[in-house]
Amino acid sequence: MQKAKLSLAALALVIALPALQGCVEAALLGTAAAASVMSAHDRRSTGTQTDDETMEWKANNHVPAQYKNLSHANFTAFNRRILITGEVPSDEAKSMIESEIRKIEGVKEVYNELGIGPATPLASRSNDSFITSKVKARLVDTNQLSANHIKVLTERGIVYLMGIVNEREAKVAIAVARTTAGVVKVVNVLEVVSEEETRRLDNQVLGARTPPAQSAPVENR
Repeated sequence: MQKAKLSLAALALVIALPALQGCVEAALLGTAAAASVMSAHDRRSTGTQTDDETMEWKANNHVPAQYKNLSHANFTAFNRRILITGEVPSDEAKSMIESEIRKIEGVKEVYNELGIGPATPLASRSNDSFITSKVKARLVDTNQLSANHIKVLTERGIVYLMGIVNEREAKVAIAVARTTAGVVKVVNVLEVVSEEETRRLDNQVLGARTPPAQSAPVENR
């Protein structure tokens, strides 16, 4: 009897495997599609996004050896501009790290926001992540701009805003960030362009939008 139960269970598993495989494949496809949509809504070209990721990787490897274990440095690249945040032990370390980052090929600008002092504890970094998530959620709630156009980073309660936006979008993002609970200060590193330029970038990435077809008239009898 026990063997019969085991056999039936094995048979059920074999029958279910194709369905389970389909679910896994669907989940993977869904994740890939979501990533594709996120990338498509980025005003940077795919090539620039790749360059930014490469610059971040290179920046992490450009920290001078004598400061690697003494520093907590983060590098965020957006449109070939690098923001450096975190903590270092001295002004000399801060200057040397910036000097090394400026040597990376293709970097347009470096924003050195390193603080002088000991590295922040895990609890502080967890709070920073929480603040970042709150700012992002509030940006979505405004319905006035795409949150994908704004990169939010928090360090020691200081919120940094990066992205390619027009003046109206910049004002909305800054207002949201500075009124979010727990934010100590907002540092604006946004790249502000004209509304015409943001429309051009959106159309270039998403494709020119065509107006929807007019609906057919309805006659009531």
